[in-house]
Amino acid sequence: MPDALAIAAPIMPACDAAGQHSSLLERLLGEQQELTAVEQFARTYDRQNVPAAAKRYQQLMPAAPPGKGQQYAFEVDLDRCSGCKACVTACHNLNGLDEREAWRDVGLLVGGTSALPVLQHVTTACHHCLEPACLTACPVNAYEKDPLTGIVKHLDDQCFGCQYCILACPYEVPKYHAGKGIVRKCDMCSTRLAVGEAPACVQACPSQAIAIRVVSVESVIEDAEAALFLPAAPDPQITYPTTTYKSQRVLPRNMLPADYFQVSRQHPHWPLVVMLVLTQLSVGAFAWGIVLERLVGHEFSAAVRPVQAVMALVFGLLALAASVFHLGRPQFAFRAVLGLRHSWLSREIVVFGLFAALACSYAGAVVAPAAWPLPYDAIRLLAWGVVVVGAVAVFCSVMIYASLRRDFWDFPRTAVRFSLTSILLGLATLWLSLAALAVIRPSETSLALVAAAGPTICAALVIVTCAKLAWEAMLLRHLLSRAMTPLKRSASLMIRDLASPAVARFALGVLGGVFAPALLLRQFSAGSLEGGPLELMVATGLLFGASLAGELLERYLFFAAVAAPRMPGGIR
Repeated sequence: MPDALAIAAPIMPACDAAGQHSSLLERLLGEQQELTAVEQFARTYDRQNVPAAAKRYQQLMPAAPPGKGQQYAFEVDLDRCSGCKACVTACHNLNGLDEREAWRDVGLLVGGTSALPVLQHVTTACHHCLEPACLTACPVNAYEKDPLTGIVKHLDDQCFGCQYCILACPYEVPKYHAGKGIVRKCDMCSTRLAVGEAPACVQACPSQAIAIRVVSVESVIEDAEAALFLPAAPDPQITYPTTTYKSQRVLPRNMLPADYFQVSRQHPHWPLVVMLVLTQLSVGAFAWGIVLERLVGHEFSAAVRPVQAVMALVFGLLALAASVFHLGRPQFAFRAVLGLRHSWLSREIVVFGLFAALACSYAGAVVAPAAWPLPYDAIRLLAWGVVVVGAVAVFCSVMIYASLRRDFWDFPRTAVRFSLTSILLGLATLWLSLAALAVIRPSETSLALVAAAGPTICAALVIVTCAKLAWEAMLLRHLLSRAMTPLKRSASLMIRDLASPAVARFALGVLGGVFAPALLLRQFSAGSLEGGPLELMVATGLLFGASLAGELLERYLFFAAVAAPRMPGGIR
């Protein structure tokens, strides 16, 4: 080593370039200026009596832990990041992730001109936000933000795998592990930080592009106000991410993610599709039962009330049962009430649970009055309670998605969709109940009820269906936009990757909500339902089946066609 050579060398005067004698100190300083990078590394770190990790990565670690109004954060030097993905590999190995699982990603920004193109690799992980959306959305309190370090940790044992945090995070940070049935994410290697050791990604980066810094909460908020983050990334004011991306260069104005103009269908979440459609059907059916009583009177409506109540209840219970299949660990579904204070998902689950209890009580009272005798006023009050609680539950369903800051899921669009689904399928279920009563128990009362309410129900079905299909078709106008907005991405999916289900959705909507009711209206206008009970049930089955299938496809598109700004990705 150079130190040993310097010590072993004889101490004697030496001549400089001018022939004059130089001192020993001058000689040693001169030799130090001629050391190679490897020799400087050896001299600097071999002499220090500190732990190995602290010696090698002390420049990439803060000198002191966070104080009041501060927290840990990643700092990424874009000038140093080469896109080698050593950080991804190190994170994968240290945390024991599965083959296709990654908590850190590397994306690419492109821009410049054809004469001077610019490529910029970007490494990203959890930003440990000041106001983490994953924590707010979680219905089981499976996230916590460390009050001292600011690190957002996921509590694996608490998670029951609803995946709502994945939708809530604008940066797609939480990752679902199907084998374990839970979500997992980066915790900044908090156990290593606690003992003064750098996280895996920091240690693995060969160009020292990743560092851990202490940031001021106030400065993070100020930077978010100025939108200082990454080109085309989600708005930092949504969650106030703490990661800092720095560069000595001025990025071109047209810098965009390499996958910016690429769109792809999202996860359809079929259990949620079934749950949302059937719960709205159930609420709508109970509501139309009250409307029917006002239209035809108590005497007539009492005949169909048991059939309608049972149908509405059965569909509602099927919906709640279907929702369980969306959980990775359904045995812990009872934990969903823990986030009632802050999570719309918890509120929806609790309110729908109350709705189911009231619906069961109401159905029992009207189906078996001898076993549970209640006065008419009490039954009517119970019916109103079912409808009001059901409407609140549907509102909670709307807020689950409206609170996620997706343009396709904003409050007006989602509220209109869910409300019209309740109205449409509630009408279809009411007509199914009337037709079933007329076929199963033909009597003067049931036939008179069909004749009295049928034309109004069919006409309302045509109007509501046309309104709903027109509302959904309005999305396509965003194809005319020159900017690649999230709504234009959704519209592009509708005519490309999702063209087949989109066409099927509109075809089924027209068949069940327009053609079948119009056919029945024609028969009503002739003075009678021609063909007898069989033809009535065939037309009713077409009306109800096609309308329900169309709404299921509409809700599939609701999930599959959603688009939102995301962190930079690579060339696909």
